[in-house]
Amino acid sequence: MCIKTRHIQLFIFITLASIVKSYNQQDLDPVNDQIVIYSLQTKGNITIATTSNGEPVDIRYTSTLNKELLNNHFFLETNTHLNRKNIPLRFVHTRGSGAFGYFEVTHDITNICRADFLDTIGKRTPIAVRFSPVFGSADTNRFPHGFAVKFYTESGNFDLVGFDTPVFIIKDPVKFPSFIRATSRNPATNTFDSNMLWDFITLNPESINIFMYVFGDSGIPKGYRHMTGYGIHTFQVHNKEGEVHFIRFHIIPNAGRKYFTSKEGQQLDGEDPDSFTRDLYDAIACGKEVSWKIAVQILTLEDLKKANIDISDVTLKLPLDIYPLQPVGKIVLNRNPINYFAEIEQLAFCPSNLVRGIDGGIDKLFQARRFLYEDAQYYRLGVNKNNIEVNYPRNAKVHAYNRDGEAPVRANERNSPNYYINSFNGAMFSFETDRPDLVQAVQTPPNNTAQIAQTFKDMSMEEQERLIDNIVSSLSPSIDFIQNRAVKIFTEINPDFGERVQSGLQNSNKTKACSGILS
Repeated sequence: MCIKTRHIQLFIFITLASIVKSYNQQDLDPVNDQIVIYSLQTKGNITIATTSNGEPVDIRYTSTLNKELLNNHFFLETNTHLNRKNIPLRFVHTRGSGAFGYFEVTHDITNICRADFLDTIGKRTPIAVRFSPVFGSADTNRFPHGFAVKFYTESGNFDLVGFDTPVFIIKDPVKFPSFIRATSRNPATNTFDSNMLWDFITLNPESINIFMYVFGDSGIPKGYRHMTGYGIHTFQVHNKEGEVHFIRFHIIPNAGRKYFTSKEGQQLDGEDPDSFTRDLYDAIACGKEVSWKIAVQILTLEDLKKANIDISDVTLKLPLDIYPLQPVGKIVLNRNPINYFAEIEQLAFCPSNLVRGIDGGIDKLFQARRFLYEDAQYYRLGVNKNNIEVNYPRNAKVHAYNRDGEAPVRANERNSPNYYINSFNGAMFSFETDRPDLVQAVQTPPNNTAQIAQTFKDMSMEEQERLIDNIVSSLSPSIDFIQNRAVKIFTEINPDFGERVQSGLQNSNKTKACSGILS
């Protein structure tokens, strides 16, 4: 590189730096101007670029013209790294947003649960939270959203892997792969397919309960700050005496539950598909309160036995008039990720991450999720996924017998014995005297028709109209026999429900074959 060229580069750099310095950080947008804010925060602290092994990169290596290419380590490293930078994507909840903060206990529930992060009013536990649409390329997609919380407790990490709906799609986990495929893109056309979706729904009518929320007013939350979270499962917990209770988690936004209409969601989708992500980041960066209350529904073993519904059924919500909410604490998000890939893309939640006092869900779906999430993360992040900084149980003392494998291995348990049982001061196993066995719930075939009917009945006429409009919009592209099957099910739920869906389908304008979409 000639001296003149280097002088020009230096002049441009100094000029740009002086322009950036002229801005006042308080006038900058935390999202749009993040990189400008970074330059202001690092003013006077410009670092020297290096290769990954720490060697400073001479500026002459930033140009390869008329030079020996394969002797340029900077060129070789940046290009070979680029080819390998991606890791496998999540097959659901692919895109997402996240932030960090704390959970604070506000009410004492030590009489039902001995988990150490719940043992003292006012106690704070660090948390990481990830929000995500299950499918789709936009935050405003009308489909369930994930709401997952990782608690970094003194007894290890506890992951609450929830959703923004109080119920799940199916009860029998063997159906889960088919649900994912039916709601994914058609294998031939690579487009989302109404026939596939509604064929699955109508052949598995227990799933209609979740779609009452998806197609209802709560289907598109007004950003993540206004989104409610649910733990879905009925969790078994126990206290220090070994007494068993059962709880369902509710996460309620302090900003209020607010929602978009379909029209508003579609408009925002076109304008900014990252709107929820942008709003969350902006609110935290601007110092706004971003918080939720955590409450639980509590049941005894006797409640479980005498209930007239299957308490463990994830396609049913537990009636609040019988099992009212009991406040537990609050979660506050006050830090954005410093690096999205390191802290959010690698952030992994697994239902099997439990702590003493929280025994797990008592249903078959929970058992399946314990396996499926763990297996998916081994594939995506590797066998040492919990050694990644954001997943590491930072507040617990970790002494595992796992060794070696794909990086990161951290200290790899140093020089301690790598097998058990051993005679050489290897880690010993604990024993909780009063720890109960997990209750094995006897699960009946799904039957939530009465609850779906009550949900429809409790809606105002306007809410029902919006629900039906959204159902018709989704169902109308389907073939006639699937539409008829859906109408039959809606009629069994409520005759008026079925009649109004039928009327909406008759008045809908179905696109004619080969008529063209854009011409």
